[in-house]
Amino acid sequence: MAALHSTAFRLGSVALSSRQELSFRGGNVKASAFSCPSSVSIPRLSFQSKALGGDGLPETKDSSLVVCFGEMLIDFVPTISGLSLADAPAFKKAPGGAPANVAVGIARLGGSSAFIGKVGEDEFAYMLAEILKENNVNSEGIRFDPGARTAIAFVTLRSDGEREFMFYRNPSADMLLQEAELDLDLIRKAKIFHYGSISLITEPCKSAHIAAAKAAKDAGVVLSYDPNLRLPLWPSAESAREGILSIWDTADIIKISEEEISFLTKGEDPYDDAVVRKLCHPNHKLLLVTEGPEGCRYYTKEFNGRVKGLKVDAVDTTGAGDAFVAGILSQLAKDLSLLQNEDRLREALMFANACGALTVKERGAISALPTREAVHNAILHSVG
Repeated sequence: MAALHSTAFRLGSVALSSRQELSFRGGNVKASAFSCPSSVSIPRLSFQSKALGGDGLPETKDSSLVVCFGEMLIDFVPTISGLSLADAPAFKKAPGGAPANVAVGIARLGGSSAFIGKVGEDEFAYMLAEILKENNVNSEGIRFDPGARTAIAFVTLRSDGEREFMFYRNPSADMLLQEAELDLDLIRKAKIFHYGSISLITEPCKSAHIAAAKAAKDAGVVLSYDPNLRLPLWPSAESAREGILSIWDTADIIKISEEEISFLTKGEDPYDDAVVRKLCHPNHKLLLVTEGPEGCRYYTKEFNGRVKGLKVDAVDTTGAGDAFVAGILSQLAKDLSLLQNEDRLREALMFANACGALTVKERGAISALPTREAVHNAILHSVG
């Protein structure tokens, strides 16, 4: 891990309360009514998966467990927005890492979740593990590495609550997770297996990620993918684009932002449905596009539309997308048939939008994730 030099940071307290062997092959996705056009070339992973039900979804599993795979780290968030990292007078330490945020978000909403990843054998790691425990997240899949530190990130908050990141992970423990350390039994028990793209950047974690996703797919688990683009962590923009797209067509559910659409399509209009449809593939069950305070768009083979968001005063947008993912996955884990019923899907997405909106009202990610009661109250208030 890079050194922090001699600068002294005043750290605020953390609220602890109710709070992935596949063969690569290049090729184009065949065109279909809802697939990528033949002009879009996406490197693909080959999976052998269990039989699908008549609705095209994996056979229903009794479990409603969502297993989240990837990084868990410490965010240092400035106590005053609108300043550069150098000018910030103090930072509040906050647990984070997109997959971990989603796991806690689901549990806080009353769902069943587990986290798989690696942290250092240090005080930050013990704190993170305790936070998972206190939030009823299954932590059997966590591994501790005595030879590497838990990752940290400094987050710059603009006056509008949007963020920029500076990471310290060269390497951090999350990058060192090995395939042999995976809890495959836990993965196979899941209804949904959720992951991002950061775990694809370096070995050995990349191989672990691929093996975990294959085990899930072979077991009939629904795959959920949020690329969560963090460009500074990748060697180059092109490697990020190739890495993110390398597992694109294996996912059942994908959540992306407007900015990620522009990045993946090399600058095309993220608000153009035709552009979004270029990113769709034959295996895709649901593609979600988040639009911040404006809400989200949804695309399935049968229908598409937009669900408006809740307007709130943003303090810190860290974790808003993860809260949204937690909101929708918590609903789908209980009933995958939502994917065939547009009215019910829209209700679930309204719930997810509210989860994201409530999260931006506080600094930090995990500390700001809402309970189910808070989400329902916010929806009732907005309707009223």
